[in-house]
Amino acid sequence: MRVLVTRPAAQAAEWVAAMRSAGIDALSLPLIGIQPAGDGAEIHAAWHGIAQRRLVMFVSPNAAQQFMAHRPAGMPWPAAVLAASPGPGTTRALVEALVPAHCIVEPAADAPQFDSDALWVQLAPHDWHGADVLIVRGDGGRDGFADTLRAHGAAVTYLQAYRRVAPSLDAGAAALLATALAQPAQHLWFFSSSEAVANLESAVAAPPTSGWSPSRALATHPRIADRALQLGFGHVAQARPTLAGVVACIQSMRP
Repeated sequence: MRVLVTRPAAQAAEWVAAMRSAGIDALSLPLIGIQPAGDGAEIHAAWHGIAQRRLVMFVSPNAAQQFMAHRPAGMPWPAAVLAASPGPGTTRALVEALVPAHCIVEPAADAPQFDSDALWVQLAPHDWHGADVLIVRGDGGRDGFADTLRAHGAAVTYLQAYRRVAPSLDAGAAALLATALAQPAQHLWFFSSSEAVANLESAVAAPPTSGWSPSRALATHPRIADRALQLGFGHVAQARPTLAGVVACIQSMRP
């Protein structure tokens, strides 16, 4: 059974390498493209005002990486500013960018899901009245986290650090997609974003002859699983978005 990792290219490569080390036949088939948002001027401005923030929340590894890529030379992360992460991938990007460990807030290791709801559990005990909060994200997204902070007295603004675009499949990726569609029983789609599911639907000019029902998927969140089921996937498993959780789930699905 071959696992198709649909994350953006940089994260897909990391997951493929980790899965192969765990004995899983995995290949990268990115279904989301990432592009910078503009010329970086707004990010530069945000860096120069960052010390006045109480919290900067990064919605994804791409948000953290794009923001950190524009850090002014020699400027450290302010010791009094919290850097919030919804999960291990984003936390890893912050650590790699030398954000001090005591500044990073993330969901508990045993949280049922790694998302903004689990992150809020860790942030809720703080006093947010009058706090200045910046949320770094892509183009759009859910507003629930910001709404919760505002309800607790915080002033929240957004910064778009990148754009998500439909993937541009080269010849190798197109051939891999065709093989997966022709041999659904031999492939498992690994989805970590509902947008990847939508982009898969758009990338296929016509549904497979037998429909999507013979295809199987592994999703890292209930919303993503629901989207795959809506597309017509016959079997969708769920796993926590950790390497151990994903590997264990894949192993349980092997014949």
